[in-house]
Amino acid sequence: MRPLVPEYIETLKPYVPGKPIEETEREYGLTNVIKLASNENPLGPSPLARDAMEDAASKVHLYPDGSSYYLVRALAQFLQVEPGEVFVGHGSNEIIELVIRTFTTPDDEVLLSAGSFMMYKVALQSHGRKFVEVPMKSGFRYDLEAMAKRLTPKTRVVFLANPDNPTGTAFSRAELETFFSHVSSETFVVLDEAYFEYVDWSEYPNGMNYFRAMPNLIVLRTFSKIYGLAGVRLGYGIMQNKLVGYLNRTRMPFNLSSIAQAAGIAALGDVEHVRTTREMTWRGLRYLENELRRLGCDVPRSYANFVFVDLKRPAQPVYEGLLRKGVITRPVPGSGWPNALRISSGLQTHNERLVKALGEVLG
Repeated sequence: MRPLVPEYIETLKPYVPGKPIEETEREYGLTNVIKLASNENPLGPSPLARDAMEDAASKVHLYPDGSSYYLVRALAQFLQVEPGEVFVGHGSNEIIELVIRTFTTPDDEVLLSAGSFMMYKVALQSHGRKFVEVPMKSGFRYDLEAMAKRLTPKTRVVFLANPDNPTGTAFSRAELETFFSHVSSETFVVLDEAYFEYVDWSEYPNGMNYFRAMPNLIVLRTFSKIYGLAGVRLGYGIMQNKLVGYLNRTRMPFNLSSIAQAAGIAALGDVEHVRTTREMTWRGLRYLENELRRLGCDVPRSYANFVFVDLKRPAQPVYEGLLRKGVITRPVPGSGWPNALRISSGLQTHNERLVKALGEVLG
């Protein structure tokens, strides 16, 4: 009898999102629960974006602009690129899937860093694609030198997250350029910069500086993090226009809602909201790193908007202990880190509450 689904779907472990506030309050009989699990902007979206979404909501009986014409041009102007070099998607996740669907075959291999963003593996396995994982080096950092040695003629795509999720670590301009020197022109490099706006490091490589010289480079960014628009699902990619053309062939029509398009255009115009968010996050990160190390945890310096906390013990009981105190964090066993929690930097009152609760749970 023929199986209901292919083996690669039968064995696929689904992505488990962060626990919602409402479910936690209902399950544990709590109120005033705080969520530091999903790397969201605790300030919410820009007021300009909220107004734009309210206006767009009055027109949702109409299909959205299938080409996202005005959003694409707003991004092109903001990034100082050509509109034909911009691709917009239903979150970065849609673009990741489209890259796999468009540019790979079952005979190809995809190169990953073990312990990095688990959606790369979920998307690859859901398409029946083979992938090779290279362990991280000490400090929970990408080992680009080791990854370069694993490149073969079968390597069709390499996924690189910089900063990484869930570790929050980053690799330097020199490390990336050395890696690029080993990549064949027939291998695509997807440089995922979802947390780009949070980085405070002079050695950080901006993917925008490379894509014109590299026809095989795709740079991904998102509105879900610093722009506070996670709920409308909006991401974008920058690449040479030939690649944009191929992705537009394989995407589904009307992939972006009219509300998402309006929100993105308005959010780009609120520079002050981004600045305020960034500065608040930097203060929160340094506070969390210092306090959690004081509690005996191993916390690498983060370049994103969250900290990766190696508890040096199984994380699940600690996660559950924090839930009972009304604090939602994120265990990451699916990424290969059973002893770690990923904890978003929130409002300062939330960060202080997390530190107090974790200290009590750790005893």
